[in-house]
Amino acid sequence: MIEVAKRLHSVQEYYFSRKLREVGAMIAEGKPVINLGIGSPDMQPPQKVIDAISGSLQDATAHKYQSYQGLPELRDAIASFYKEHFAVNVNPTSEILPLMGSKEGIMHISMAYLNPGDEVLIPNPGYPTYQSVTRLVEAKPVFYNLDASNNWLPDIDALQKLDLSKVKLMWVNYPHMPTGAQPSEIAFRSLVAFAKRNNILIVNDNPYSFVLNDNPTSILNVEGAKEVCLELNSLSKTFNMAGWRVGMVLGKEEHIKNVLKVKSNMDSGMFYGIQKGAIEALKCSKMWYVTLNSVYKRRRDLIWKLAEALGCTYDENATGMFVWAKLPAGIKSEAFIDKILQENHVFITPGTIFGSQGEGYIRFSLCASADDIEACIARVK
Repeated sequence: MIEVAKRLHSVQEYYFSRKLREVGAMIAEGKPVINLGIGSPDMQPPQKVIDAISGSLQDATAHKYQSYQGLPELRDAIASFYKEHFAVNVNPTSEILPLMGSKEGIMHISMAYLNPGDEVLIPNPGYPTYQSVTRLVEAKPVFYNLDASNNWLPDIDALQKLDLSKVKLMWVNYPHMPTGAQPSEIAFRSLVAFAKRNNILIVNDNPYSFVLNDNPTSILNVEGAKEVCLELNSLSKTFNMAGWRVGMVLGKEEHIKNVLKVKSNMDSGMFYGIQKGAIEALKCSKMWYVTLNSVYKRRRDLIWKLAEALGCTYDENATGMFVWAKLPAGIKSEAFIDKILQENHVFITPGTIFGSQGEGYIRFSLCASADDIEACIARVK
């Protein structure tokens, strides 16, 4: 038997990969499971996006290898999008790198900057991929706790008291997943100052700015942030294009060049038609966001009712496509969601998959129809 690399012993199969097999088996047995666990948009992308990809298929270069840096017009569209929505100026030639989804950017950035033994500050609760990628590149996760008392924002004073001598990278994610917490301008400024004091590269993972949020923000808006920050973004949630795998990383030229060294050895460029569709998505008018959020608002109102029916509390000021809900005292997250799955055939995500600070919480996705959410309410009452 050929032994696997030691790095594989440090990670587990992704939670949703495992859990969805269980859900799939239940459905195959005829159990009508409703999935409120996954943040995979169920609505269509803008029609002009679909028209753009289909209309591009006869272009002379449509089926050739594409540039590792993406079409110039895609980078121009990303730059215009950031200027319009975030008041951030970036050079489309040197400060933007399109990605096949922002998730690959987590790996590319980690491979570009981390050596075995380097330390990485990772939020708890936070996106599980930050930890798994850190372990795969043989770096060391150092978790920093977030909690409701500080609106799920980093405690800079507590971070500064740590031994940061081996820390090279810090992951932040605002608007925050899973809690929906919004960053304050002061919080972003404090993070940038912290990074400069300690020679740490901060990466803000920012795919949720436009869902149920009237105030899109970017860490790159802070003066001097490009020196010590990168930002990941994605079209998956904003434009219902999760399966298209379109993301981007933005930052100063030196950082982008370093990430490109990794990326250019990992793929052969994004499909031409997807890039053409992405360009059209980034040009969408304000009406797209208004229409999208009217649907999500209706769903969120219903999820709040479902949360209440389950005895949970929640923050009405949170944003994004999830509702982060606190369970009654003493109830364990995973035991609770397993009970609801088996007895009511509703799948909800346990907070513990995002870290120990997620114990006592559950996360609902808004990526289900109003009819399905109303059926869930009826099942649990």
